[in-house]
Amino acid sequence: MDEFSFIDSIRPSAYLQPSLIKGVSDDAAVFRQPSEDIVTAVDTMVEDVHFSRETMQPYHIGYRALAANLSDLAAMGSTPAFYLVSLVVPNDWTQEELGEVYRGMRTLASDYHMDLIGGDTVSGKQLCVSITVFGYVLKDKARYRSAAQSGDIVFATGTLGDARAGLECILNGVNDPYLIQRHRTPYPRVHFAKRLSSLSRVALNDVSDGIANEANEIAEASKVELHLNFEQIPYSSQISELFPSRYKDWVLSGGEDFELIGTVSEKEWPHIVEAAKQDNTPVVEIGRVKESSQNGAVYLYKEGKRSILNKSGYTHLQEERD
Repeated sequence: MDEFSFIDSIRPSAYLQPSLIKGVSDDAAVFRQPSEDIVTAVDTMVEDVHFSRETMQPYHIGYRALAANLSDLAAMGSTPAFYLVSLVVPNDWTQEELGEVYRGMRTLASDYHMDLIGGDTVSGKQLCVSITVFGYVLKDKARYRSAAQSGDIVFATGTLGDARAGLECILNGVNDPYLIQRHRTPYPRVHFAKRLSSLSRVALNDVSDGIANEANEIAEASKVELHLNFEQIPYSSQISELFPSRYKDWVLSGGEDFELIGTVSEKEWPHIVEAAKQDNTPVVEIGRVKESSQNGAVYLYKEGKRSILNKSGYTHLQEERD
């Protein structure tokens, strides 16, 4: 199948976003949005670096690639609207397999009424999936890492370390459907984050590279100290039972759970709890924010001892160099 035939095969039969003027059928897409701010993000996944055909079906690859982008939009408090897909396709991938990659994307996109509005396809040695997403947020309501202040409550959604444990289950033939699902088809917290639009101030960061990384990013951007209690950080019972010697590291540095870590004033904390209840999203307090004499730091309290929690987990360029 040539490029043009392939584009025809993935072209949406209808569009869902009323702001879309021109979708897949021209040199570029056109949309108009006069009343809200536009948020955009891009994420790239490379075969044998970010995913493997041994651990994922093509459907999961597409789903997870879009989930990574949607988690970024969630961390900004944005409602997803559109996505662009660029593929580098090697010769050993069939048309049917590529169709499954797109089906994985469409499954997740349909939950948010997102439209595919274009992209590009070229040949290469490894499958590379690059997705650019666009979302809307009320004017001046985008959420930034720099919004944390002393006295804030630090919170986290869901359970952490599941995705890393799920990968280990797949690699070692351990049948735990929940953990495997958390690795292959994570669900970004878009709906929960959208319910926080009435808050006067909240800092958010998505847990893509591990909470140790994400907490430090908030601390550095806001120039504050985050004091986290390990015993309060949420994790599933499965990972401690199946991997007793490794789960503590995965909770902090496993990454790719696509949950949220955030900070909010104590006064507005009840709004977080209510939003989580309405969206059926687990959320717990995991620490506090304090003033910093430095440019930001994170401290971890674990088994009665305090230590500095440095950035750790997945760092893309370093992983590729090693």
